[in-house]
Amino acid sequence: QVHIVESGGGVGQPGGSLSLSCTASGSIFQIHSQGWYRLAPGKEREWVSTIRTDTVANYAGSVKGRFTISIDQRKNSVYLEMANLEPEDTAVYYCSSLIQPHGRPKRREHWGQGTQGMVSS
Repeated sequence: QVHIVESGGGVGQPGGSLSLSCTASGSIFQIHSQGWYRLAPGKEREWVSTIRTDTVANYAGSVKGRFTISIDQRKNSVYLEMANLEPEDTAVYYCSSLIQPHGRPKRREHWGQGTQGMVSS
C-alpha cells in the first residue's frame, strides 16, 4: 500500500509566499513523477505543476514564473514553493504521485488528502 501525505500551506498574503510538501511512503517500487493539483471553491480541479524523476518540470500558465516545484528522490518527496501569491491561488492543494507499487505491473496515480492554501490580506 502506498501513502501520500501533504503538509504546509496555511495563510499567505497577496504578494507573499507559501510552501507545500508531499511525501510518498509504503510499498513503492518506482516513482515516475510527482506533482500538484488544486481545487478552488466553485471551480474545477486544476493541474498546477508536475516534475519527473529526471527533474523535468512543467507548470500551468497561471502559476508559471511564480511557483517552483522540486523533488528529493531520497525522501520520495515533492515540494511546491509558491511566491508572489494572488487571491486566485486560494485552494485545496492535492499531491499526486505516479507510482508503480511493489508487485504491481503498472504505475498509477496516488493522491493525498489535500492541504489548504489561502491567500488573504
